[in-house]
Amino acid sequence: MATGSRKVIFAALAGNALIAVTKFVAATITGSSAMLSEGIHSLVDTGNQGLLLYGLRRAKKPADEKHPFGYGAELYFWAFVVAILIFAVGSGISIYEGVQKVLHPHEVANPAINYIVLGLAMCFEAVAWWIAFKEFQTTRGKRGYLEAVRQSKDPTVFTVLFEDTAAMLGLVVAFLGILGAQYLGIAELDGVASIVIGIILAITAALLAYETKGLLIGEAAAPEIVAAIRNIVEATPTVDRLNEIRTLHRGPNDVLLALSVDFENNLTAGKVENAIAQLEDAIKERYPVVRRLFIEVQSAASHAEEVARANKERIREI
Repeated sequence: MATGSRKVIFAALAGNALIAVTKFVAATITGSSAMLSEGIHSLVDTGNQGLLLYGLRRAKKPADEKHPFGYGAELYFWAFVVAILIFAVGSGISIYEGVQKVLHPHEVANPAINYIVLGLAMCFEAVAWWIAFKEFQTTRGKRGYLEAVRQSKDPTVFTVLFEDTAAMLGLVVAFLGILGAQYLGIAELDGVASIVIGIILAITAALLAYETKGLLIGEAAAPEIVAAIRNIVEATPTVDRLNEIRTLHRGPNDVLLALSVDFENNLTAGKVENAIAQLEDAIKERYPVVRRLFIEVQSAASHAEEVARANKERIREI
């Protein structure tokens, strides 16, 4: 996770920092609302990459007494914060600036400066987007794009990809808005472009918030991993029945696994202990992402009674 994710984030951070300064200078000279919105957009993206890097660093902290399962989920928290910032700061200010420009329009001065800045920004953003896209492709495999995002457990890659995609769309909108304001003589188009950029950011933020919320609450491991673990357990000679399997991602490469297993009745306590140790070794050898594994020895009948009680409790609460 670390190498690919950090490469993507650093590329986006460097590009957005340079672009933000350039856009703000151009907005100050020309008075373009769309360019100011783009500057805010790049500034927010720069801060977001900083938060993702902070999240990656925090997630690497070892487990302690207060957090016995480690800090891996911090990455998901900071990714969710990024989504909120995009919506609250990037989208909110862009829409506000656009509305003000529509209500109080004024001509954009020196539009050529804006075109130069937008052209350079497109080049920088294209490089950052391509790096993020290549990294996303390595994790996507044969899955579709939407499915890959939905099943991804590393929010850093798809967050940067979403941000860069929104940035590219925003640059196109800003270009069209400034061009329309210049050649059609409708100064309000510059403000309209700023509003559209804000809407693009709001949609991006909503998508990111939706995806990271699932990770923050807790998502299971990929179905193929769960199926393979099930096969390993059921193929173990000393296992009579696998009652239940539950997985939880604590981080992109940190899975908590809990198993309820009914072992053969004729096994001694020592043989059960050996069987558990062998199961743990087999599972962790094949899937190193399984950092913590808990195996509950439970008869199938007892497990069925427990499930029935739990279902009754849920119905009662409803």
